[in-house]
Amino acid sequence: MSLRFMGHRKDTVCINVYLLAFSAAMPVVIGFEGSANKIGIGIIRDGEVLSNPRRTYITPPGQGFMPSDTARHHRAVILTVLKEALEQAGLKPADIDCVAYTKGPGMGAPLVTVALVARTVAQLWGTPLLGVNHCIGHIEMGRLITRADNPTVLYVSGGNTQVIAYSQRRYRIFGETIDIAVGNCLDRFARVIKISNDPSPGYNIEQMAKKGSQFVELPYTVKGMDVSFSGILSYIEDMSHKMLSSGQCTEEDLCFSLQETVFSMLVEITERAMAHCGSQEVLIVGGVGCNLRLQEMMGVMCKERGAKLFATDERFCIDNGAMIAQAGWEMFRSGQITELEDSWITQRYRTDAVEVTWRD
Repeated sequence: MSLRFMGHRKDTVCINVYLLAFSAAMPVVIGFEGSANKIGIGIIRDGEVLSNPRRTYITPPGQGFMPSDTARHHRAVILTVLKEALEQAGLKPADIDCVAYTKGPGMGAPLVTVALVARTVAQLWGTPLLGVNHCIGHIEMGRLITRADNPTVLYVSGGNTQVIAYSQRRYRIFGETIDIAVGNCLDRFARVIKISNDPSPGYNIEQMAKKGSQFVELPYTVKGMDVSFSGILSYIEDMSHKMLSSGQCTEEDLCFSLQETVFSMLVEITERAMAHCGSQEVLIVGGVGCNLRLQEMMGVMCKERGAKLFATDERFCIDNGAMIAQAGWEMFRSGQITELEDSWITQRYRTDAVEVTWRD
């Protein structure tokens, strides 16, 4: 049975009474994700994924996705995805106890599109609203699926590259990219040699890399705990056509070489963070975390250190609604609610800006 929350302007006492009603129950949380080219809506109940449908905005080879076009795609399909999420879960709006949405970081226009729908749904259904940090959604989903205890987290996607560890109610960033994300580097390389965006450029690079046999030396830039990918991208953008036209290497060789170089950088800074934290667990999250070669390289490092590697597949690595629902579920259970007037979005929302009230 779901309690109704008939307005967002409730005083503290009413909110606390509402939340206490769930202390012995299992709240159902629906999550809306749409920070980039994927729109997903997932439903979570007490750690169980009830549904998690999504759609992807795919552009022609050689092209990226513009914020306005991506938002238009999300607007066209979001209600269909919402209907699918409820039907797959076997639930009705009255069964939903909280609506969570991606507050940021991400692309402005898609974020606004999803936030508007989430706000509208929360008011129509009379449920509380929760703005969720996208990065923390990835982390909490990874922890749920893999059952990792207190891992060093490598978060790698098209918009973010961070090495993270939990300490004193914050997910602390120990290292990160100082320019572009590793996923952005891979995506933009794919555009240079016109690799298909279907199902994703990163996946197609991974498959082509398996056929590469010659390693091409590329810039390797690690600065302490941080990494830089812009120089690698500039070099390969400038040199790729010359190397390909002269027969110096193949497209598959370039895919192989790029993966080996950037993934080695990521393994290096992750191992350094593990040593600093005394950690014996690594959790890879984010869309690039689906890459089996990255998992293999990280696994070798972990084995040498006597550590454990945790990762998920494309169902939960790639942006999805269930990860927002899971983070929202944790936040909701710990007493957090986003007032309607505070339910804005932000394109820049640091992982370490969020107080993690649901962990000791």
